[in-house]
Amino acid sequence: MKSQVTMVCCLVLFLATECSCYRPMIHIKKNGDKLQRPRGKSKTGWMQDKCHEPCFSSDNCIQSCTDGFSGEIRFTCNKKKWQKSTENCTSLSVEELFKDVDIASRISIAASSFLPEGFLEPDRAPNPGPGTRDVVQGIHRHCPLDYVCIVDAVKSSETTSGNIAFIVELLKNISASLSNEVTREKMKSYGEVANHVLDTAAISNWTFIPNKNASSDLLESVNSFARKLKIHSESENIVDELFIQTKGSHIDHNTSEKSFNFSMTVSNTTDGILGLIEIPRRELQKLSPGASQAIGIAFPTLGAILKEAHWRNASLSKPVNGLILSVILPEGLKEIILTFEKINKSQSAVSHCVGWHSEKRRWDDQWCKMTSDVINTVRCHCNCTHEVMSFSILMSPESVRNKVLDYITSIGLTVSVLSLVLCLIIEVTVWSRVVVTEISYMRHVCIVNIAVSLLTANVWFIISSNFHRKSQDHKWCVVVTFFSHFFYLSLFFWMLFKALLIIYGILVVFRRMMKSRMMVIGFAIGYGCPLVIAVTTVAVTEPKGGYFRQDACWLNWSPTKTLFAFAIPALVIVAMNLLVVLAVAINTQRPSIGSSKSQDMATVIRISKNVAILTPLLGLTWGFGLATLIQGVPLVFHIIFALLNAFQGFFILLFGTIMDHKIRDALRMRVSSLKGKSRAAENASLSPTTGSKVMNR
Repeated sequence: MKSQVTMVCCLVLFLATECSCYRPMIHIKKNGDKLQRPRGKSKTGWMQDKCHEPCFSSDNCIQSCTDGFSGEIRFTCNKKKWQKSTENCTSLSVEELFKDVDIASRISIAASSFLPEGFLEPDRAPNPGPGTRDVVQGIHRHCPLDYVCIVDAVKSSETTSGNIAFIVELLKNISASLSNEVTREKMKSYGEVANHVLDTAAISNWTFIPNKNASSDLLESVNSFARKLKIHSESENIVDELFIQTKGSHIDHNTSEKSFNFSMTVSNTTDGILGLIEIPRRELQKLSPGASQAIGIAFPTLGAILKEAHWRNASLSKPVNGLILSVILPEGLKEIILTFEKINKSQSAVSHCVGWHSEKRRWDDQWCKMTSDVINTVRCHCNCTHEVMSFSILMSPESVRNKVLDYITSIGLTVSVLSLVLCLIIEVTVWSRVVVTEISYMRHVCIVNIAVSLLTANVWFIISSNFHRKSQDHKWCVVVTFFSHFFYLSLFFWMLFKALLIIYGILVVFRRMMKSRMMVIGFAIGYGCPLVIAVTTVAVTEPKGGYFRQDACWLNWSPTKTLFAFAIPALVIVAMNLLVVLAVAINTQRPSIGSSKSQDMATVIRISKNVAILTPLLGLTWGFGLATLIQGVPLVFHIIFALLNAFQGFFILLFGTIMDHKIRDALRMRVSSLKGKSRAAENASLSPTTGSKVMNR
């Protein structure tokens, strides 16, 4: 009984005199029954000192907030230095927000809520949930018509991480407690409070909020609050703040079309960024007779704050490159047309139209389709539902769209395909003259299969390029990615078999393997190993939605890193082949035994020269390919990769076929024999005529 009387007295004294001297002496436990003295200041001071000392990777540190703020700052050790991880320092509270309200009312507010949990603990972070619910009670009691009684206090507060979290939770609770329609005055005050935490100066502090869903909570709270907004006049600009704008309008089935225009500044260094929401005529005709309303909301800075949850298809984790536009439509209307001006106007940025899925807390491209991307403007065709009512465009910095690259790829692929076809024609022409021994036979089997693998991979690349421009069916894109992956890997594994053939030719002198057995081993390595890798990759990553990229039918990079399933085997084979070539340079001086062995050794040397040239070219190609994944890499890396990649077929024709003197000799002999046959045929056709002339004479 004595403890209860003490607490009530302290409560009254605290609210009446701002009782700051009593705050460090009160510590309420979760059960609310016992009062204890807080932990001593010496411990807090020790913690503050500790956070400036050298640290180790497993260390953590907690530091109290500065005077005037409740809560704590947490640090983690990164590279032997303390790095701030979370912060919830807040100066906002019931008495702070209602400090201009009379004292009797403040006592009434606090008494009705009986102090939020953790409210009086100086060494703990305040729990924003109960505290903000108390503020909502105070709003309903003192300014239920317009919410203005908290606006000045909120706008004058610092945008610390703790204050941001407090305000977001407050807005969330206000939206959740709505029991009637929202007026223009309420929406205006609500927008002013939201604008305070969306300021560009507050963006960096969002990083340290412990609740990583705070940004999505803010978006959903604003959308939920605006859904109950009642539009009275024909067209209204309800909220016109720097970082949030809300517009509404009456619509009916006779309206020709309806649009909302927005122009907002993203930062101090940019001009106004435009956004346009259009409701097409065919959608408005779906409305039943009677007045309806549509509402549009624009956020210029929320894109830099909004955090995605880690869901199965989170590969769209890319920067937002336009305004975030929210649309609230009458029941039954879904189709909208959105136009976004790009924030980053770089020509190397690929745009994606996306919608924010409120339940999954992530961007999803299934709700939108890009209809045009001209100069600095992207036009999207989207479906608006209860779960998806916010839209924007994302930027892919790792995909470079450049006319130079397009020309290089188009010309290079044409040259590559023609070169590979010519390579196969030459192999068929000289086949019987060059396959003298088992090793030479398998060498040309390798050349043929390398050409076939790259030719097929190029065909799949062309299919995927044309297919992506038209539409993007998920299953078909999986098929295209799988076969592209498989045949590009086959190219490298046949190169590996070439290297193994070199080792076999050098080390095995007397015992020779049958052609049939060598063929089985060659096809097992050349096609079996790539098949295992490709099947394993698609089986592991496709169920999680991370198999292929969203901007192309090719292996994903972020976040699943499936591209490693191609890059690692390819680069390992490149390294092994280079080691084999080095071994050949050391061991080719061994004496040859027998004529067949001499022929084999000559073949091995020719294979080694071929591998020594092609392997670095293939390795460089995909080395530059990996470099292009680095954000901000210069355009020259993309151009070099496009050149090397597009002309691989020409390299194989040049260094694998034309530069081999045996093939050139066989080709000349083949051409000579064809000429000889044609002359013999001509002579044979002329002989009867000549004979008849002689007989007539």
